[in-house]
Amino acid sequence: MNSDDPTNHAPLRDVAQNSAATARYLAGIQRVLLDIGASLEVLERETRVHLRDTHVEGDRFYHARLRARPVERALNSLLRDIKDLTSGMEKAAYKRKSFDDGVKNLPQKRREKQLEKERKRNPQPLQAAQEKPQQDVRGQDPGYSGPTSIYNLGKRESA
Repeated sequence: MNSDDPTNHAPLRDVAQNSAATARYLAGIQRVLLDIGASLEVLERETRVHLRDTHVEGDRFYHARLRARPVERALNSLLRDIKDLTSGMEKAAYKRKSFDDGVKNLPQKRREKQLEKERKRNPQPLQAAQEKPQQDVRGQDPGYSGPTSIYNLGKRESA
């Protein structure tokens, strides 16, 4: 199968290969679903009013409400599903964009990981601290300016 074959070209292949096109496509579908959802909300309200006002002779005041409950529940479930679907489309568009960003940044992350691995394998040798030439103890300030040994205190006393 040759993917460049124009006779076997899937209509959404180009959309699937581009994250911006995928986001535009999903936004268009989401817009349609939001319009349908708004219409269904109006339908749900009007149905509720009509069903709750439908009384039969011999009904108590709550019987119409009880009969309307399964229909109201089904319409509310449908509205909830549409809201979940539209939020899922936003999430899918975001995940698609983050996938492209991750793929784009992957070579740099691999390079950094390889450099870190090489640093762990071949650590740089530590350089010894450079020592200052020792000056005569008498020439130094008698304060506590430099590190000294307890054997070389001079006129100072140990703690």
